[in-house]
Amino acid sequence: MLPVAPPEGASAFVPAQRSHGQWPASSDQVLLALPATAATASVVRSLRADGLDVASVHDGIGVLDAARARVPALVVVDVELPGPDVVTVVGALQAEVPSAPLVAVTPRERRAALLGLLRADRDDYVLRPFPVDELSARIRLRLRQGGLVEEKVVRIGDLAVDPDLGEVQVDGRPVALSPTEFALLMALLTDAGQTVSHDEIARRVWAEPASANLVQVYISYVRRKIGAERIRTVRGAGYVLEG
Repeated sequence: MLPVAPPEGASAFVPAQRSHGQWPASSDQVLLALPATAATASVVRSLRADGLDVASVHDGIGVLDAARARVPALVVVDVELPGPDVVTVVGALQAEVPSAPLVAVTPRERRAALLGLLRADRDDYVLRPFPVDELSARIRLRLRQGGLVEEKVVRIGDLAVDPDLGEVQVDGRPVALSPTEFALLMALLTDAGQTVSHDEIARRVWAEPASANLVQVYISYVRRKIGAERIRTVRGAGYVLEG
């Protein structure tokens, strides 16, 4: 394995050399390398509450040592961590634990330079500041593509819905729904093939009574995007999502 050469002025770091059979066992753990701040502690708590197994380190040397001790399922790494330059850290992680996707956290002004370091078929990035649910979604997407997260996409005919990521596809093409439209689709999807009443849709989408007219309006919005034939009206009773 060739060492990764740091850029001029960066801290020198040479990836550890391993002989055959010395690689640690892989895991399903997400290795989170963010600065030691209260915000990072909150991110860790939120990701764990979302069901992810998260280990946290706070500098470039720490993330490399942790990855060598236990190959992670995925690494989240801030490009401005203390320690070796990001080029060295990313290069070493990609060389030493090539099975682990990377999700880089970067300020907008460093995005362009970062893209050249990432593997297009495996890695990803989020811009700082980021909502935790976006980071969680990116992590789950990369883990799923690597076969480490159970497939949860629901398919009805050529309609595919990912409840976790909020993604919808029709005949393989992505469809953009608003949060309310997606909630309405999920209200029908929960009982696909069965009639869901106006009142039940209102309870599931708005958590309170809503006029039949409001439900009809949003039904029309969703029909326009996924195909009118997929939502059948049962006169006087409600709506049915069909394949």
